[in-house]
Amino acid sequence: MAEKAARRSWLTGWDPEDEDAWHRGGHRIARRNLVLSVLSEHIGFSVWTLWSVLVLFMSPEIGFAFNPGEKFLLVATPTVVGALLRLPYSYAVTRFGGRDWTVFATAILLVPASLALYFVQRPGTPLWVFLLIGAVAGVGGGNFASSMTNITAFYPQRHQGWALGLNAGGGNLGVATVQLVGLAVISLAGRTHPSYVAAVYLPLIVLTALLAAWRMDNVDTVRAAPGAQREAVRDADTWWISLLYIGTFGSFIGYGFAFGLVLQNEFDATPVEAVGYTFLGPLLGSFSRPLGGLLADRLGGARVSFWNFLAMGAGTVVLVLASRAGSFGLFVAGFTALFVLSGLGNGSTYKMIPAVYARKAEREVTEGADAAGAFARARRLSGAVIAVAGAVGALGGAAINLAFRLSYADGSGSGTPAFLVFLGYYLLCLVVIRSVYLRARPAGAAPAADPEPERSRV
Repeated sequence: MAEKAARRSWLTGWDPEDEDAWHRGGHRIARRNLVLSVLSEHIGFSVWTLWSVLVLFMSPEIGFAFNPGEKFLLVATPTVVGALLRLPYSYAVTRFGGRDWTVFATAILLVPASLALYFVQRPGTPLWVFLLIGAVAGVGGGNFASSMTNITAFYPQRHQGWALGLNAGGGNLGVATVQLVGLAVISLAGRTHPSYVAAVYLPLIVLTALLAAWRMDNVDTVRAAPGAQREAVRDADTWWISLLYIGTFGSFIGYGFAFGLVLQNEFDATPVEAVGYTFLGPLLGSFSRPLGGLLADRLGGARVSFWNFLAMGAGTVVLVLASRAGSFGLFVAGFTALFVLSGLGNGSTYKMIPAVYARKAEREVTEGADAAGAFARARRLSGAVIAVAGAVGALGGAAINLAFRLSYADGSGSGTPAFLVFLGYYLLCLVVIRSVYLRARPAGAAPAADPEPERSRV
C-alpha cells in the first residue's frame, strides 16, 4: 500500500480506498497518525483558549482592572487570529507534510504559553500587551486546519465522518482541559496565580512535538495540486458549508471563550463558580463531535445537521427564558445543551464535505471522466474546503464574543440581544440546509450513493 522513504518518512502510493491494503496494515498507520494528530490539536486548542481562563483571574485583586468589554475583546483576539491562520496552516501541511508541519505547529505553541506565563505575573501590564499575546496564541487555532487536512488523506471516505469527528473532538477537548486546569489552580493555589495555568502546558508542548517527530508520517496524497484552495473558493458548496460551520463550530468556540465571562456578567459569578461550570459544556461538546460524525456516516450529514440546528434554536430560546427569569441552573443547563449540540453539528457538517465532493466525482464518472482522477480531485478539494470552512467557522466564534461585548456594553447585565441574533442565524442555517442540501429529487431520479438525497449542482 505504501513504501516509506527512509530519510523523510514519506508514505508513497498511499491509497486508503484499497480495502485489502487497508486491512493488511494501512489502518494501523492511519490510527497511529490520528492519535498523535489528536494530541497535537488538543494542546493547540488549550493554548488557543488559554485566555478564556486567564481573564477570569484578572481582577483588581491582582492588579488588573479591565472592564467586561475589554475582557471580551481580549478573548476574541486569539479567535480571529486563529481563524485567519487556518488557510495558511492547511496549505502548509500539503507543502511540508503532516509530520513535519505538526512538529513545527506544536513547538511554536511555546511562544504564546511562555509570554502568558511571564506577563500575567506583572500587575499593571496594559491591555495592548495582552492583546498582542492573545493574538500570538491564535497559532493554536491554526492547528485544527492542518490536522484535519492531514487526517483526511489517511482515511477512506467511508470512515471519514468518524475519523474527522474523533480528530476534531479530541482537539476540542482542549477547551475543556484548560478550564479544568484553571479550576485545579484556583482550588489548590487560589485566585492569584494565573501563571500556573500557562506553566502546565510548557512540558506538554515539548513532549507532544517530540512524539510527533518520532512516530508520525508524511503522506504524498496530502499534497494538493497548485490552486486547490483557489478552486475551492470558486465552488458554491464551499460557502454554503462554511455558513453552516459558522453556526456549529463558531458556536462551540465562541461559547467556549465567552461562557465564563457571560456567567460573571449575567449572574455575578465568582471566578471559582465560573470556571467550575464552564468546563462541562466544552467537555460534553467535544465528546459529542465524533458522535455527530458517526450519525452522519449512517444517516447523512445534511439530515443530522438540520435536526441539530432545530435543537440549537430551541436551546437558545431556553437561554433567553432563563436570563429573563434569573435562573442560574436553567441557564447553565441550556448553555451545556448548546455545547453538546454544537459538537454534534460540527461532526455532521464536516462529514458533508467529503460526501458532497464524492457525489460530484460520481457524477463526473457517469459523464465519462476518469474515475481515479475524479476521486483524487474530490479528495484534494475536500481538504481545501475543510480549510476554508474551518477558517470561516472560527471567525464565527469571534463574532459571538463581539456580540456579547455589545450586548453587555449598555450595563443591563443581559445577553438577550446576543441570544436573539444567534437564534436568527440558526434559523437561517435551517433554511439553507432545507433548500440546498435536502431538496427533493425529481421523479425517477436515481438515488444517491450517500445516505443524503442527491441534489443538483448549485
